[in-house]
Amino acid sequence: QLQASGGGLVQAGGSLRLSCAASGMIFSVKNMGWYRQAPGKQRELVATITSNSRTNYQDSVKGRFTISRDNAKKTVYLQMNSLKPEDTAVYYCNVSPPQRNFWGQGTQVTVSS
Repeated sequence: QLQASGGGLVQAGGSLRLSCAASGMIFSVKNMGWYRQAPGKQRELVATITSNSRTNYQDSVKGRFTISRDNAKKTVYLQMNSLKPEDTAVYYCNVSPPQRNFWGQGTQVTVSS
């Protein structure tokens, strides 16, 4: 299971740090990803991190978001800085590529202008 947390309401330009705690898997060998779904839009990939911590980002978040992981805590993080209203979405974590059985409830991020 994967449980995302850390979302909230923030003003444009602000920051949030999302966390995703894993259980029931050998976390250290998994490539992980953060995904988001804005109202009326399809779910999209935001960032990925491999088992050896190589990272990749969607163009719209490059330079603003940072994905990281702590294998000892079985947790993946998404540090989000310089947030924009268009970042408003429900954020999910999953393995990469995503697997249906790992989608959780996500965490809501709302950025006000």
